[in-house]
Amino acid sequence: MSLSVHIEKDLGDFQLRADLETGGGVFGVLGASGCGKSYTLKCIAGIETPDRGRIVLDGVALFDADKGVNLRPQQRRVGYLFQNYALFPNMNVRKNILCGMRGEKDRARREQTLEEVTAMFQLEGLMEHKPYQLSGGQAQRVALARIMVNQPRLLMLDEPFSALDSYLRTKLQWEMQEMLARFGQDVLLVTHDRDEAYRFCPNMVIMDQGHVVAKGSREEVFEHPQTAAAAAITGCKNLSPARKTGRFTLFAQDWQTTLTAAEPVGEDVASVGLRAHYFTPADGPGDNVFPLTDPRINEAPFSVSVFFTAGNTRIRWEIDRTLWPQFSGNLPKYLHIAPEGVMALR
Repeated sequence: MSLSVHIEKDLGDFQLRADLETGGGVFGVLGASGCGKSYTLKCIAGIETPDRGRIVLDGVALFDADKGVNLRPQQRRVGYLFQNYALFPNMNVRKNILCGMRGEKDRARREQTLEEVTAMFQLEGLMEHKPYQLSGGQAQRVALARIMVNQPRLLMLDEPFSALDSYLRTKLQWEMQEMLARFGQDVLLVTHDRDEAYRFCPNMVIMDQGHVVAKGSREEVFEHPQTAAAAAITGCKNLSPARKTGRFTLFAQDWQTTLTAAEPVGEDVASVGLRAHYFTPADGPGDNVFPLTDPRINEAPFSVSVFFTAGNTRIRWEIDRTLWPQFSGNLPKYLHIAPEGVMALR
């Protein structure tokens, strides 16, 4: 699958400028709520219409403002799984799936396809159930079956696990991964959950306020987020405005300290990020060293966070719970951040 999306949409106070290209497999769109992720999916599906730009899927223009192309949703062969699965509450599983085949007039073919997806999605014994009688995983499989009977060229998942508790979310994520691997379906996954994006998506973009602010492999995006917004959504807990002071150095304004990076600092640097788990104890003052001033401890089941004062704000040091016994009651006086852990950000 090859998907190219270069579109613009003016929505009053919000301007969408979506810019992404995929090459098959599972591709992620990661961003906070309200950043334009779901609206981008709706434009691809044909539910919303951009003001300008093009959307091309496998060489076929779904939308082209300059050429007046705007295919109807039914013509796009794009499957869209909504957050709440959008099953019809008054219909049983059988009828919900058959709704996905309204364009198929051959009754025998409809029944054959229904039988195939019933087995494929392990829905035997559930065909007379109404949606309220289904578990979260069963409802998800029914919604996917209804989409897949149309053999879409692209499956789009819009925050498919956001409404679930953590245990059920993990269970359904494993089920979804197995199904996608079994069917070899190309997928565009929208999520605000960085762990989910990293788990599912070998390649991704990050969106912020309607714009793509980072793109690449998951390793590239998480290790080199490039912008403060991308660093924050990938889990960076320590961010400060910054200015360049040398080829490899910058001054963190909130922390009132100069830091040395491993790579040359760009002229457009505006912020610096330090991931909370990158700190290590130091013997004394030096380059990239912070005194552990006024530490405050916050314990969680699997990690411990130590907040300390730097300049006019606090910095977070995160420690794996298994390592905490060596520090409990014996905190170091100084913490070091390696140059490789200093992220110069636009």
